[in-house]
Amino acid sequence: MHETPSAAVDAEKTALRNRLFTARSHLSESSLNVAGRSIRDSLLSLPELGAAGTVAAYYSVGSEPPTRSLIYALWKRGSYVVLPVLLPDGDLDWASYEGPDSLVPGRFGLLEPGEARRGVETVSRADVVLVPALAVSVTGQRLGRGGGSYDRALARVGPQVPTIALLYDDELLPSVPVAAHDRPVRAVARPSHGITWVPARLSLAVGLREC
Repeated sequence: MHETPSAAVDAEKTALRNRLFTARSHLSESSLNVAGRSIRDSLLSLPELGAAGTVAAYYSVGSEPPTRSLIYALWKRGSYVVLPVLLPDGDLDWASYEGPDSLVPGRFGLLEPGEARRGVETVSRADVVLVPALAVSVTGQRLGRGGGSYDRALARVGPQVPTIALLYDDELLPSVPVAAHDRPVRAVARPSHGITWVPARLSLAVGLREC
């Protein structure tokens, strides 16, 4: 039996996810904290984020690049920060972050804001959207965990809004498997490289191929 194109893409995604999850599982707590601080400092110095009135972010879990100090810093300097609330159908609602004490346990062990929900369209009104990812290609294609929640959210974001995925240094790749429903991002933030806008310049793509 021949695989359908979508089945082949799914298999490629699963293999790449497994490799990336394995690599992340070997990161020490110290490495995670250093990466989180570096990404935080790069993002806080980004003009687009400094000018943003509303920032859609997410509370990191497990071996994801840590976002907790970033979210707190954005909130303390006056940004209106909204965080996702995972709905039973896999879509994302949003509610405001009002400090660490405003978070409550959510589905699948996630921490979510306990404030009133603002609706799934809230993300469309954000000035900057910070996105979790396992990898991003130099053309901006994003590989997530496979639930599709952020593809649905990103579909609501306007074409001029910076959508920024938070990665580790070696997770900006020449390519990732892409399905029809996948939504790209416009930049990545990495610990040792700061902000990279994608699609990347040719020189960066060549450098990645040579690594």
